[in-house]
Amino acid sequence: MNKQKNYVLPIAMMFALFAMISFVTGLSNPVGVIIKNQDGIPNWMSQLGNFANFLAYLFMGLPAGLVLKRKGYKTTALIAIGVGIIGVGIQLASGLMPYQKGGDFTPVFMVYLFGAFISGFSMCLLNTVVNPMLNTLGGGGKKGNQLIQFGGSLNSMAATIVPILGGYLIGDVARATISDAIPALLIAIGIFITAFVVLAMVKIPEPHLNHTKKETKEKSKYSAMSFRHFVFGTAAIFIYVGIEVGIPNFINLFLTAPASGEGAAGMGIDAGAAGTVVGTYWFLMLIGRLLGGILGGKYSAKTQLTFVSTLGMILIVSGIFLPPSITVNMPVFKADISFGMQTVPLSVMMFTLCGLCTSIMWGGIFNLAVEGIGKYTEMGSGIFMVMVVGGGVLPLIQGLVADVAVSYMASYWVIVAGLVYLLWYALSGCKNVNTDIPVE
Repeated sequence: MNKQKNYVLPIAMMFALFAMISFVTGLSNPVGVIIKNQDGIPNWMSQLGNFANFLAYLFMGLPAGLVLKRKGYKTTALIAIGVGIIGVGIQLASGLMPYQKGGDFTPVFMVYLFGAFISGFSMCLLNTVVNPMLNTLGGGGKKGNQLIQFGGSLNSMAATIVPILGGYLIGDVARATISDAIPALLIAIGIFITAFVVLAMVKIPEPHLNHTKKETKEKSKYSAMSFRHFVFGTAAIFIYVGIEVGIPNFINLFLTAPASGEGAAGMGIDAGAAGTVVGTYWFLMLIGRLLGGILGGKYSAKTQLTFVSTLGMILIVSGIFLPPSITVNMPVFKADISFGMQTVPLSVMMFTLCGLCTSIMWGGIFNLAVEGIGKYTEMGSGIFMVMVVGGGVLPLIQGLVADVAVSYMASYWVIVAGLVYLLWYALSGCKNVNTDIPVE
């Protein structure tokens, strides 16, 4: 009983780090709208900030696992926060660079992309810490999944705020530049500094460090990648993160794009109004994760992932085929923490409802993939972080499809294909067929 009491503060700290990850990563969404509205920028280039952020996971995933294994949770998290301050600071510098609408956007854009890339290193390190830590504190299985879902709820809360805040700051998208995002970037730096100070004073359990001391120096011939279900799980994470990011990013682009003119047709609505719709997607992820946390002790990760993958496919395919002319008054989550109504195509409401589906996918996939791999979990978490690069790759592919097909709706077939794989993983790919490998 005492042991569990002592874990309350570390769990709370991991929840806070979950929120930080989402806030900083989510800034690329409203900034993507700003970039899209600079002269000569196509849809796929608007996703480069998001791509740069997630590309860092490709380079940092395995090193992050090594840092975690050798330095422990607390040191790894502190390093991550320090790197995050630098990354967001560089993005802030891009907003301070002199630039006039219609001028040469390249220098500003390049500095912003570099800052987004550095921020991605920080997010990768933080993700590497919080998931295995919460899974360990929960004892794995249903309880581990339950803690990850509750942590993900705070992640969604931060994600809900970012597009609404970004839309409010952007205002008139036709005139906005990256300098309009400076207040949000300052908030991010403030969050990082506060978290660094608090974390430095909190005692964090380091169970895997104690385990490392007992290990012999003999190198094992096995690794996390020796488990078939883990390998399939890494592909599932790659696809899932792309789905989670791609759905709201392209809702935002579709709603704010002009209804006529060059390129794919949109709805031409105000960026602030579009931000409330995207914010509602993340708010629904918050609701879904809270429900997932509550139900996590009753329903397995396999059952949950099967259900939400199927429901997600139904919603997305329905949205693709619904004509934009069919509109509804959709309840949206507003910046003043209240609800209002926003007129949107019914298809957009279908896509937004997918927040309920994507909400519990990360925790479910992680839980299924590391189940039964024992001492390989820490390095497995690092490998998972490499595959988070999917959050940059799939939206980039979506952007290319939107440009080639001259249709935002057509780009959502990329999402459907990803959901088909996740359903297969839940039904079959997650089975551990390598139970003969020693994991102690």
